[in-house]
Amino acid sequence: MGTDTTAEVAKVQALRELGALYASADGVSDELFRTQEFFDPRDLVQVKYEMLRQVQQDGVSVSEAARRFGFSRTAFYQTQTIFQQQGLPGLIPKRPGPKDAHKLNRDVMEFLGGQLLSDSTLRTADMVELITREFGLTVHPRSIERALARQRKKGR
Repeated sequence: MGTDTTAEVAKVQALRELGALYASADGVSDELFRTQEFFDPRDLVQVKYEMLRQVQQDGVSVSEAARRFGFSRTAFYQTQTIFQQQGLPGLIPKRPGPKDAHKLNRDVMEFLGGQLLSDSTLRTADMVELITREFGLTVHPRSIERALARQRKKGR
């Protein structure tokens, strides 16, 4: 991992996009990750899996495994539970934050649709004000733009 090849840069970018780039890769002290090219301390899923495997298969203590891989004992047990429930896909980090447009629900979007029908020149900033006045919600302009784009994409 000395020089950054095109493949290395692409891998780091892919890990970053998936949220699986281990920010504490420097904290991985396990010998395999320091001496074997196959093991990549930047790959959070690989690091977590190997930590779990060493405890389960090699009999390494939880405290020792957590230390070797840069985790707390609590994080180890959380990881273990997720792995037992979801398998390997569970080790892939989930994106934080809301997963849907929880403020821009059907009622709000129907309201906006009606407003846009009556005034097609309505700006996003105006929509923010209308939503605040009508529903008492604070919504970011970009959230409105994304919600409208999703509606157009669905053909509504």
